[in-house]
Amino acid sequence: MTAPVAAICGVVLAAGEGQRLRPLTASVPKALCPVGNLPLLDHALRRLAGLGLTGPDQVGVNAAYLADQVVTHATGRAHLSVELDGPLGTSGGVARLKGWIDGRGVLVGNADAYLTDPFREPGKDIEALLAGWSGDTVRLLTKPCRPGESGGFSGHRFAGFSLLPWHFVKDLEDQNQDLVRTVWRPAEAANALELIGYEGLYLDTGTPQLYLEANLHAAGANLLDPSAEVTGRAVDSVVGAGARVAGTVTRCVVWPGATVEAGESLTDAIRAPSGLTVSV
Repeated sequence: MTAPVAAICGVVLAAGEGQRLRPLTASVPKALCPVGNLPLLDHALRRLAGLGLTGPDQVGVNAAYLADQVVTHATGRAHLSVELDGPLGTSGGVARLKGWIDGRGVLVGNADAYLTDPFREPGKDIEALLAGWSGDTVRLLTKPCRPGESGGFSGHRFAGFSLLPWHFVKDLEDQNQDLVRTVWRPAEAANALELIGYEGLYLDTGTPQLYLEANLHAAGANLLDPSAEVTGRAVDSVVGAGARVAGTVTRCVVWPGATVEAGESLTDAIRAPSGLTVSV
């Protein structure tokens, strides 16, 4: 049995500054950085839509860093919570949405989580979080910890999404805190934490290396936007809308509107507009 969608809402946490992705995030919020020519925020919204959660009544998005860009991008598609006093962390971000959540369970996803399972449609990969849920426990989507990795939950690491019952949400404080300390660990101590295994690929795209890895996985081989102009050579790369590649790119991400000039050769790099290049 799957928990009824009517009793659940979705929240995408998109307020982070993306400091580990700088300088890419100096002018673009992390949530809008493209992976496979689709902003990370859109990946998360599509995943929730696959579960039937769409629109401002059922999906919330928070914003803080470069909030105006997130607001413009998500207006009409989600209820928006703007943290004018700066990012409140994962717990504070959910707490500020309590009035909107209003008694429902909440499926919380990190905007920088790249999840993909080639055997399922968007949303179906996290459907297991809802299946048979009593409405009383906290559920975490998880992968096994890597060798030598610590700090997880019974040998498992968080994989981007959690499901929180209202009774754990209602007392959250509107201040900068994280869900690990305010919800997940307390639920673990109370034997109210369920770990739901995820079989697909999960990447936290918070670093340039992992961000590039997610893009290359999304590309499969080459992924070229139809409006991109490629007169040079693109190998195993992602080239965004309106981008121009006259040189050579290998295992690269070329952002929308960016240019790789003739004579340039980039490998394992991210090229943004104005010539900004981050090598991995």
